[in-house]
Amino acid sequence: MHITAKEEYFDEPACEHNGVAKDKKACKTATPGSSTGGCALDGAYIVLSPIKDALNIVHAPINCLGNSYNQRTSETTQRENYYMYGFTTAINENDLIFGSEDKLRQGVIYVFNRFKPKAVFIYNTCVPALTGEDIEGVSKELAAKLKIPVVPVFSQGFSGNKNLGNKIAGDALFTHIIGRKEPEIDLLSDYNINLIGEYNIRGELFLIKKALKQAGINVLSTITGDSTIEEIMYSHKAGLNVVVCSKALIYLARKMKEKYGLPYIEGSFFGLTSTNKAIMDIVNSIGDYELTCSAKKYIKIRTRNTEENIYEYKRFLTGKKALLYTGGVKSWSLVSALNDLGMKVIATGVKKSTEEDKLRIKEIDGNGNIIMLDNGNPVNLIKIAREEQVDIILAGGRNQYTAIKSLIPFLDVNQERFNPYTSYEGMEFLAKQIYFEIKNPLFKLLKESNINL
Repeated sequence: MHITAKEEYFDEPACEHNGVAKDKKACKTATPGSSTGGCALDGAYIVLSPIKDALNIVHAPINCLGNSYNQRTSETTQRENYYMYGFTTAINENDLIFGSEDKLRQGVIYVFNRFKPKAVFIYNTCVPALTGEDIEGVSKELAAKLKIPVVPVFSQGFSGNKNLGNKIAGDALFTHIIGRKEPEIDLLSDYNINLIGEYNIRGELFLIKKALKQAGINVLSTITGDSTIEEIMYSHKAGLNVVVCSKALIYLARKMKEKYGLPYIEGSFFGLTSTNKAIMDIVNSIGDYELTCSAKKYIKIRTRNTEENIYEYKRFLTGKKALLYTGGVKSWSLVSALNDLGMKVIATGVKKSTEEDKLRIKEIDGNGNIIMLDNGNPVNLIKIAREEQVDIILAGGRNQYTAIKSLIPFLDVNQERFNPYTSYEGMEFLAKQIYFEIKNPLFKLLKESNINL
């Protein structure tokens, strides 16, 4: 029974700064009991739930499912879509006394008979972990009985934060799913890649795949947006892994490199500069002359078209000030996108960022004095926004009313967002939405009327 997280989750050798003695710990070490910003269960559920033909069962009191369910806006293409289904064993007081392994067993058999999924993920949580239930044993028993992967995910919340949960989910895929099948020959091209850490929020994956396809690159598997169990099983047959905006899943990329010899790179598709760089990094890693020429030609055309489409927005936005408060790699990837629009990023949140993310912010920062915010409480955000006279706050939904009540334009750029912001079309959406938010006459009218919200 795995109720403690693996040491290698916290000591990731693939992190560039890990060799620096004072920064030996590659990522923030989880504080036991801390679930600020989401616990390990939340992080694991985020990674695995977009697999559209698998079901997810949270073995926990019912409230634990509510912590993770319905927070995402992934999209899928095919009919077989269980993404918005949430299952829990709803452990109660009797289960604590008499045990709930039979309840879990019956629950898995029920969902299998009802939905015929290609796999089932069972999430261990704090309560069954503390009472010592054998989730792994139940999973093995049911996998043999049902003839599908039944995967235990040791994501008990007291193990650590959401970032850790991402790694635990990646480990579950690596251990139980990847490498279990070979792809059909017609699924392969000369240039096959996997995208790791792209969850297809508002269809962003579709835009990325469209750009890559037109540049001549085949996406064999996505881990895990709009994916199937089968395509993850044969993902080891790609020629390159591209870790997209998900530093935590670099753990999975490293494990695939060690076992299958599959190289990996990192990339971001937020903004023109980053999208162009990501495509060129991919083709350069593949190292084919004709593909490189094709990609350069495509990038030139798409860059020109996008710049034409955002010209009027960019002319208005140039010089405008933004305060960015989001988590993880979006802290730097969105800075790059805003730079492309000529905007000045005053501050960005780094609470969930790794040390490497912070280094990238410094590299990308066009002004050289960006403020890195570890404390994103409403008082602090508004204080900085007013002192620096920012024109807009870009953050997650929880900061929406903080901004609006302070009469500061706001755009949601987290997982609850309403538009895709990746690739070339996403850049146009982003420019348009920021433009409309700042131009919204409501804030000016409210200020003039001295209404206190």
